[in-house]
Amino acid sequence: MALRNAIMAALLEGAASGYDLAKNFDVSLGNFWMATPQQLYRELERMEADGLLSARVVQQERRPNKRLFSLTDEGRAALYAFTSAPPKPGAMREELLVQVQAVDVGDAAAVRAAIAERRARAEAKSALYERLRQRLLDGRTEDDFLATAERVGPYLSLLRGIAFERENISWAEHALAALERRAAREP
Repeated sequence: MALRNAIMAALLEGAASGYDLAKNFDVSLGNFWMATPQQLYRELERMEADGLLSARVVQQERRPNKRLFSLTDEGRAALYAFTSAPPKPGAMREELLVQVQAVDVGDAAAVRAAIAERRARAEAKSALYERLRQRLLDGRTEDDFLATAERVGPYLSLLRGIAFERENISWAEHALAALERRAAREP
C-alpha cells in the first residue's frame, strides 16, 4: 500500500493541513500505517502535482499561513480503484520480535524492559482508542451507529486497532511472565 492511499483515506474526513494529518495520523491510521511528518509533506506535494489533491491557502494571523488539502475527483477515483483491487498480504516487520527471538543469547533484562514498554504503549493506545470509540458512538449502540452513521469505515478500522492493542497487551503479559519465570530459575 502506498502512503498516498492512506492519506486519501484520511482526507475522506475533510480538508486538512499537513500538520493536522501528521498530528492525527497516529490515532486514525497509525495503527496500520506509519509515516513521519516529512514523508507526509513530501507525499502531499507529489499528490497535488499528480492532481489527486487540491490545496487552498488559509491566511492566519500570528502564525504562518497553512495549506488545506482536499481530495479531487481524480483522487476519489484513485481511492475507489485502490479499494477495488485485492489487497496484498500483510507482513509483520517488528524489531522487538527479532530481539525476543534472540533473547536466549541476548540481554534478557533489556528485552523484558522493551516488552514492558510495548505493553505500556499498547495500554495507552487501547485507552485512547476506547475514548475515540465512545466519542464516535456518541451514546448510540454499536448496531445503531453501524446502521445509521454516514461513514462506518473509520469505526471499523478503529475496532481493528482496539483488537490489535489488546492482543499486544495479552502477548506482552504472557511473554513477560514466561521470561520472568526463566529468570527466576537462573543461578
